[in-house]
Amino acid sequence: MSNAPALPDKPKRRGLLIGIVAAVVVIAVVVVALVLGNRDDSTSTTAGGESSGETVRIGVADQSLPYWRTYTDLAKSQLGVTVELVNFSDYTLPNPALSQGELDLNQFQHIQYLANYNVEADDDIQPVGATAVYPLPLYSLTADSAEALPADAQVAIPNDAINQARALLVLQQGGLLTLKDGGTAFSTTNDIETSKVQVTAVAADQTASALQSGSVAAAVVNNNYATAAGLPEDDIIVADDPTAAAAAPYVNIFAARAEDKDDETYAKLVDLFHDPAVQEVFLQDNPSAVVQDVPAADLQASLAEVEEDAKAAAGQ
Repeated sequence: MSNAPALPDKPKRRGLLIGIVAAVVVIAVVVVALVLGNRDDSTSTTAGGESSGETVRIGVADQSLPYWRTYTDLAKSQLGVTVELVNFSDYTLPNPALSQGELDLNQFQHIQYLANYNVEADDDIQPVGATAVYPLPLYSLTADSAEALPADAQVAIPNDAINQARALLVLQQGGLLTLKDGGTAFSTTNDIETSKVQVTAVAADQTASALQSGSVAAAVVNNNYATAAGLPEDDIIVADDPTAAAAAPYVNIFAARAEDKDDETYAKLVDLFHDPAVQEVFLQDNPSAVVQDVPAADLQASLAEVEEDAKAAAGQ
């Protein structure tokens, strides 16, 4: 070998260049892998060190309301949970969807409704947290009071068993009818003894449209349908009292399958509903709601009592 320095010949120069490029590529791949690995690590834990990546599907009836956006954003940032909302316009669908595993939770119903469903469907869905009690209002676009409704005016009420009974009690409160023995949480139109108006039971999601089309003079409209239809509170002529003791069975709930009633993630999602940021927007969306924070065990005990009443009413 010569001691004099010599320039590498052309093939060696090309080989050196290829080697350098290959080394750069390897380094780049390693760097990218490390960056991606670090990014994955940063999204797999929250600030509190909790695991992320879990997705929870919740069935609701008011997905368009802004508080759900606040709620789902906080679920991701605080709990590392992706909440997927599944909207239903028909009250008869979310419980079967939950029971069949299409949902993880639902949040659309009160205890009275769930008790009736469990008894009729021989199911065992359980409440895992409370949200609020909403008044059930009678709206009219033409009368400014129940007394101002003309005789034999058409009034629409929900046709599902539980909302129908509560609606009949609202009409009785407004002096528009009387119910047998004063009425119960399981009254039907067959229990009407005297009536100033003509009561028509329709699907709950059709009550607002019946009112707005002019086909009825007044309608009992559930909160989410009234909000979706843009019915103003000024058009309410009668409403029950959500703070009264009689309203306890009407507290709205998060519900889960019985085997999931002690799930820790679901408990955290219930707690998140009561976060001040969520509540601020929720009460803007639902100014007449009375927020409830009741332990799951108490809700489950209340459900069991109402289920016994439902069985007795059904002659079981």
